[in-house]
Amino acid sequence: MRPVTRAIVTATALSGSLDLLSAFAFSAVKGVGPLRVLQGVAAGPFGDPMIQGSSVPVALAGLIVHYALMTVMAAVFMIAARLLPFILRRPLLWGTVYGLGLYLVMYWIVLPLRWPELFPRTGAWDVGNALFSHLICVGLPMGWVADRVLRKEV
Repeated sequence: MRPVTRAIVTATALSGSLDLLSAFAFSAVKGVGPLRVLQGVAAGPFGDPMIQGSSVPVALAGLIVHYALMTVMAAVFMIAARLLPFILRRPLLWGTVYGLGLYLVMYWIVLPLRWPELFPRTGAWDVGNALFSHLICVGLPMGWVADRVLRKEV
């Protein structure tokens, strides 16, 4: 497997899993279970009926959507890291900055376009857990993977 492909697959698995665990943990505090979280993810592209009831197939669709989005996010970062040498000089910093960018795009553009009545959420709890998830669980691990997999070959 080519290094950039290995980096994308590894970052998708690591960042995707950490982000999902973070979503599960922060939702559990509010009394929302993992099945409902994944149904919410599925509702993004497939519509609000995905949220109705308690459906394992819908949750599975949410899991697939989550990892598909994370694959795109990881691919963008890893390709950028290959093309822009400064990223691999400080991959943890740039991974964290990338996580901030992902937060801004997701919480201030994508989610408000899909659910304008619910987003953006500006309360300290909501912003804090979204930033934690995107910076620490997504961006930082992507930087770490870039460092471990891509920096070796530069």
